[in-house]
Amino acid sequence: MPIVKPDATWEHLVSQVKTLVPEAFSSSGHPLNLICGEWSNPGNSKLFLSPVDGSPLGYYPMLELESGKKAVQAAKEEFFLWSKTDLDTRKARVSACLEELRKHHTLLAYLLVWEIGKPFRQAMVSVERCISGVQWYIDNIEVMLHGRARKPLGLISNIASWNYPMSVLFHAVLVQALAGNSVIAKTPSDGGLFTLTLAFALGRRVGLPLSLISGSGGELSEALVRNDHVDCLAFVGGKSNGRDIAAALYDRNKRYMLEMEGLNAYGIWNFSDWDKLAQQLRKGYEYGKQRCTAYPRFVVQRSLVPDFLDIYLSVVKSLRIGHPLLVEQPDDPAPDLDFGPLINSRKTEELRVLFSDALAHGAICIYQGKLDESRFIPGQDISAYFTPRALMNLPRKAKLYQHEPFGPIDSIVVIDTPEELVEEMNVSNGSLVCSIATDDEAFFQRIAPELRGFKIGHNTLRSRGDKEEVFGGIGQSWKGCFVGGKYLVEAVTIGMPNERLYGNFPDYTLLPEQR
Repeated sequence: MPIVKPDATWEHLVSQVKTLVPEAFSSSGHPLNLICGEWSNPGNSKLFLSPVDGSPLGYYPMLELESGKKAVQAAKEEFFLWSKTDLDTRKARVSACLEELRKHHTLLAYLLVWEIGKPFRQAMVSVERCISGVQWYIDNIEVMLHGRARKPLGLISNIASWNYPMSVLFHAVLVQALAGNSVIAKTPSDGGLFTLTLAFALGRRVGLPLSLISGSGGELSEALVRNDHVDCLAFVGGKSNGRDIAAALYDRNKRYMLEMEGLNAYGIWNFSDWDKLAQQLRKGYEYGKQRCTAYPRFVVQRSLVPDFLDIYLSVVKSLRIGHPLLVEQPDDPAPDLDFGPLINSRKTEELRVLFSDALAHGAICIYQGKLDESRFIPGQDISAYFTPRALMNLPRKAKLYQHEPFGPIDSIVVIDTPEELVEEMNVSNGSLVCSIATDDEAFFQRIAPELRGFKIGHNTLRSRGDKEEVFGGIGQSWKGCFVGGKYLVEAVTIGMPNERLYGNFPDYTLLPEQR
């Protein structure tokens, strides 16, 4: 009978965390908020369940608005001392934090498995990308500060989604501190509590000005967004919340990076390398397509539909889905899955509603997977698991036509002309990534400028990237400063008076050639 890896049980992992950073936990063993260097719990608690099997992991310390405002004020006060710290000292302290992350790489990855359901191999990659990415900034920060001419901006507030606590949120936090800013972040409401508690505790121990609070986004928005002590907001999340935040910041003299959703599409026209595309399709299912750069929409030339469906269906039928820590023998490695659970049962129910809505409006389901019982413990809670689905003939009135599912539901659109290809790939008025699969290089070069995607791939998937790679969006997929490489550093520092930052703002988009 399969078992959970003994060295990866939640009880074993959380015991290690509490031993490593006991200051971050209450006397009853619950995580605390980190405010101005002190761990405390001024607020109520919310139960936190694992998506893996529905078991309780702990309690979120839910901060109220007034306490959140005090936390932000305290974080801003830390800026004035930290901004006077010389760059060599800042580099040394961030390096010390990275060394602690390296020591506890595997522990952090296992925490991610239980908290957000990410398969172990993918969780290890997330931690490694955080470490290697920040190390790149340490090695290049002086150049990006233009010989130290650029000055720290102030307090940076971070609100991020649950899917990448280390490689997106904590990575950004460390770079912001490296550039001389104090930092406050909100723990994502659906996952990452213990992972981030450990990471922030390790960062605080080496002297970094980091604060971490948790609570309702609506409750804390006034503190973390519309607050005079906040000098820059970094937001990763849904389009509706991002749109509200952008409106709230429109008439304020405050910098922001708002990464929002877009319906990323992959177009296929005059194409023949199906084996290569099959590899991309499998990779695209990592973490159940719970990524802002996942491709849930395929726009396919009518004559290529049979070949496309042949390789597409072979890939989705072969996907490995199950409990991410289930093994036959105690010493077996964690299973190599394409994905495990989605973030929670609420998400699976949301996807079921979207899927049913599409069918009710006339869409045709061409594939609906089934869970393999052998990949689960008998009787375990599997309410957060959702098998891949694929739809054709998706009508425009269905919500999925312009809505990013943020999960494993694909729609396949059949087209006859290049004009239709462009139209169907641009349905969401801006996306973070998009791609064209075509053997015709001239066709790609002609079509690419018409696509409303920030990163456009030719016969390849595009991703967020890291290190020097720029990331942003156009249309409704992004607002504010772009990030990546020197642009991330420039977004949180001050250069020449009246400088125009590279980004997508209400009144202009500044492209590299315009700088």
